[in-house]
Amino acid sequence: MTHQREMILEVVRESHTHLTADEIYERARKKLPRISMGTVYRNLDILDSCGFIKKLQPGYAQMRFDGNTKDHYHVVCMRCGKIGDAPIEPSDNALENLENALGNLTHYGIFGHNLEFIGLCPACLEREKSLPEDEQIDHLMMEVREDGSQRESNRKKSHHRIRR
Repeated sequence: MTHQREMILEVVRESHTHLTADEIYERARKKLPRISMGTVYRNLDILDSCGFIKKLQPGYAQMRFDGNTKDHYHVVCMRCGKIGDAPIEPSDNALENLENALGNLTHYGIFGHNLEFIGLCPACLEREKSLPEDEQIDHLMMEVREDGSQRESNRKKSHHRIRR
């Protein structure tokens, strides 16, 4: 593996977040001032195709990269676009049962699933509370109480999105 590729991989894995190519480029430049954006893009593609990192599904404003290549779910902020790892195990029996049932109902060969949770990150949730009600996102499913616990909101239920 080239020195530049190792450095880019290190940047992605050290971040523990889901960086954009621009963010990776800026961090890599601190260690390798002469690295070009094209080099970063090419190496991100190579690292993804070799399984060292994961390119996150399209649908975000910018392509993002994940240094955690184990199967896991994400939670995405609807306001700022921040992406975090959902702290649940993807090996839940209920999801396996759902895959099997869906395969039986549709006659598709189901080989897996992508599940993404959407909501507001803690920072945006705090900002949301300070907005006038007519400017708040009206499709939150849960409201967070002062003690951190959650309860169902009186607001409209949001749609559930499962990405395939």
